[in-house]
Amino acid sequence: MTGIAAAGAVAADAASGAGGDRTEAILERLNRLHPKLIDLSLGRVEALLARLGHPERRLPPVIHVAGTNGKGSTCAFLRAIGEEAGLAVHVYTSPHLVRFNERIRVAGRIVSDAVLAETLEEVERVNAGAPITVFEITTAAALHLFAQVPAGLAVIEVGLGGRFDATNVFERPASCAITSISIDHRDFLGERIAQIAFEKAGIIKSGVPVATGSQSPEALTVLAEQARLRGAPLAVRGVEWDVAATPSGLRYRDAAGMLDLPAPSLPGPYQRDNAGIAIAAARAAGLGLSKQAFAGIGRAAWPARMQRLSGRLAALLPAAWELWLDGGHNAGAGLALGQHLASWSDKPLHLVVGMKQSKDAAEFLRPLLPHAASVWVVAEPGQHMAQSVEALIAASGGRGRPGPTVLAALRAIPREGPPGRVLVCGSLYLAGEVLKADGPGAE
Repeated sequence: MTGIAAAGAVAADAASGAGGDRTEAILERLNRLHPKLIDLSLGRVEALLARLGHPERRLPPVIHVAGTNGKGSTCAFLRAIGEEAGLAVHVYTSPHLVRFNERIRVAGRIVSDAVLAETLEEVERVNAGAPITVFEITTAAALHLFAQVPAGLAVIEVGLGGRFDATNVFERPASCAITSISIDHRDFLGERIAQIAFEKAGIIKSGVPVATGSQSPEALTVLAEQARLRGAPLAVRGVEWDVAATPSGLRYRDAAGMLDLPAPSLPGPYQRDNAGIAIAAARAAGLGLSKQAFAGIGRAAWPARMQRLSGRLAALLPAAWELWLDGGHNAGAGLALGQHLASWSDKPLHLVVGMKQSKDAAEFLRPLLPHAASVWVVAEPGQHMAQSVEALIAASGGRGRPGPTVLAALRAIPREGPPGRVLVCGSLYLAGEVLKADGPGAE
């Protein structure tokens, strides 16, 4: 056992168990029904939902969230707003970091191993061996679970794109949200921002309000045109709503009035945009929320989004050092991280970077490198489709040094001089391995 795998073995064992093993076996079996990992279409999932009695039509008000970066954080803010208002909130997100169960929160609680396995087996029986992707069948399972448990709100995150994503099955959600759009998943969504924005805009429904934040002019033009064609009211940051930092927190304003709120609990200036999108979408959804509900943004939790770690891995660093983790993994995320790192000039910054093979590492790293005292590149043994250490060194312009694992990098970072910060970043798959190793409570 190498890298951080050994350090995380106890945490991984504690997180698994008979129910978890059963779920993994089901998912592996389902994966063989359709060999293509990603296949953007709606026919298969729509047919399965029909055989399940259309659970997607029996949900509480749905807020559907698409975008390239910030989807998960926006979902976390929406959940926190709903729960602050006293609502039970269903949440479906992807991918998971440590355990598959993280993807499905039923009335606020992560689904148990036993319930997840039973539901997947039931949906598998109903599917009766028809070709289907794992994401489609797990989406159907989540909606089937949600339809059986009362709640006041359902927050549904798009998996990939929007137009043909398996979650795009709601005839009339309460509202939609589209977060920051940038280049990612070129093979499926296109090479240009306009093409990607068109796919994301596929979640917009006739007459259903949609909120969006800071966007490039190219992306915003597409979103505005698609909203116009569908008669969907579009709320754009800087026009219909806006948000700004204040000495005591955050100030949000729109036509319904001004809200003085605590600062978003998730750090980084880009999280103000995500919090604002969540507020705008929640207000547009007609949930009748009080002003106090929106203070929930100060208590949102979302792992691996500029998360400070304090467990076993953090203990490897000297006193007064900090260990941070972020799952950002594309060019847009790199720009957002670079803006945040500019405020970290009080301590030397050491980057530990691991990325997926399909990602543009050079574009992700470009905004980060000017802020780094040292750069370490890693490829964890358990990291899904990890880009090679050699490729990452090349993408860093030769600045990167081989970890080649997180554990080795943390031990090799120079200790001389003032206390520093270490940021592990570049991949949600890497983030999952780090959370396993850092210890219990990482979820």
